[in-house]
Amino acid sequence: MPSTSASVEKTGGVVNMNPDLDRLQPYPFEKLAALKQSVSPPDRPHIALSIGEPRHPSPAFVAEALTRHLDGLANYPLTRGMAELREGIVTWLTRRFELPGGTLDPQRHVLPVTGTREALFAFAQAVVDRNRSALVLLPNPFYQIYEGAALLAGAQTGFLNTLADSGFIPDFDAVADEIWARCQLLYLCSPGNPSGAVISTETLQRLIELSLRHDFVIASDECYSEIYYDEAAPPVGLLQAAASAGHTDYRNCVVFHSLSKRSNLPGLRSGFVAGEARLIERFLRYRVYHGCAMPLHHQWASLAAWQDEAHVQQNRQRYREKFDAVLGILDDTFDLAAPAGGFYLWPQTPIDDQQFALGLYQTQNVTVLPGSYLSRDAHGCNPGQNRMRMALVGTMDECVDAANRIRSFVESL
Repeated sequence: MPSTSASVEKTGGVVNMNPDLDRLQPYPFEKLAALKQSVSPPDRPHIALSIGEPRHPSPAFVAEALTRHLDGLANYPLTRGMAELREGIVTWLTRRFELPGGTLDPQRHVLPVTGTREALFAFAQAVVDRNRSALVLLPNPFYQIYEGAALLAGAQTGFLNTLADSGFIPDFDAVADEIWARCQLLYLCSPGNPSGAVISTETLQRLIELSLRHDFVIASDECYSEIYYDEAAPPVGLLQAAASAGHTDYRNCVVFHSLSKRSNLPGLRSGFVAGEARLIERFLRYRVYHGCAMPLHHQWASLAAWQDEAHVQQNRQRYREKFDAVLGILDDTFDLAAPAGGFYLWPQTPIDDQQFALGLYQTQNVTVLPGSYLSRDAHGCNPGQNRMRMALVGTMDECVDAANRIRSFVESL
């Protein structure tokens, strides 16, 4: 029998695997599917407001750039990405967030990634130091990738509740110094998912000062930054806040951006990570082994998207029109206002959020996501309980029809 220097332990015939996998909770949409299994909807067209998948048309010029560079299929792409794409990203970042020219080097401060979902997850694996008690802080409610990334990196999670009383921004001043001292990584999401709340420049600068004092990294998920209601007030970014405070080395700061929401290209799987050169260098080293370089034709298509703003402005206008129409129908049904950013509404439900979602599906064939599925019990409450997330990603007709059905359901309660 062949000998080996490694032994494999088995339990009940199953190879032992990473025990941190057992710490993962079901994804929100798994919970939603299980909830809906118990009922049958009426015979009318289904409208899904539950998933934040952009459904506006993808820009035709991006598809043209994609097909024009299919000869790239014959080449392995570099993990670092094409110089042209990195330069285009730096140009966009500098213009959009009013950064001092020359403070971002395309060679040192930027990495293309295959969508922010995989990058947000992978970043924790590269940052967390398992040799000391690791704590990762994240907003609550949150994008569940943050939690999964922390747990599979061997860290503990600390939840920062986002409540209506604080404008759906965590009360960072209430976090004790000993918590900041243990923190290795802080996830932010601005504009927030699901509330659309935007973190102010002053708050971001306060967090940067805390990160410098306690030596933790800030990972700012800004994938909704290009969808905002007021054209004259684009959401501020983490790098923008750092630069305006004089921190042009962007120490401890990393931002994540995506073409999925901005350009209606979720299937392209294209985004980027940018920030402190030291962190980008280490993350690049991780990604070389991770093996997730963006295909060359996707890179050329991405460059075309980052270089054009007209389609992004048109995209924002479509969302504004839908918000205005839906709020006009629901304004006396819920306490609602257009969010500062993103494409979600986050109203309070008149009954338990799961029962509301179930009843709405059963009687109106409209699906929304219970808020408690996006949250964890922390500090004496579940901040998503008795709220629902509505994604206005469908057509205008679908969103208006859904709003009228929701209003009818609420009136029936």
